[in-house]
Amino acid sequence: MRRGTYAVGIGCRKGAQGESIAALVGRAIERAGAPAAALFTIADKQSEDGIREAAISLGLPLVYLPRAALADTADAVETRSERVVELFGVPSVAEAAALAGAGPGAVLVVPRMAADGVTCAVAGPAPASRES
Repeated sequence: MRRGTYAVGIGCRKGAQGESIAALVGRAIERAGAPAAALFTIADKQSEDGIREAAISLGLPLVYLPRAALADTADAVETRSERVVELFGVPSVAEAAALAGAGPGAVLVVPRMAADGVTCAVAGPAPASRES
């Protein structure tokens, strides 16, 4: 991830529209106050056209992460959904994907936001790392 940029995690219901995803990501990036390096989501979402469409419209790379990568960040998420645990074995797709995408020691900059069947979160380096 480029210095001064953030990782954006995406979760969504099946069939979520690209416009809805892009709109929520835009609000999350604005709230974070710095540009996003890429969008990250769980590999189970590879068939979701809306996520791909949002990445294209935002001009951001889209990275699909294995469940294990999201599970490794489970202790750092702020939001827990029992339904998401049941479906994917992780407490939150958006927050966990953002944290995994931002790398070791990442922190949530914008916790889970939700609208129109889409969830989004933003993560970046720990504050001490930002000063270097």
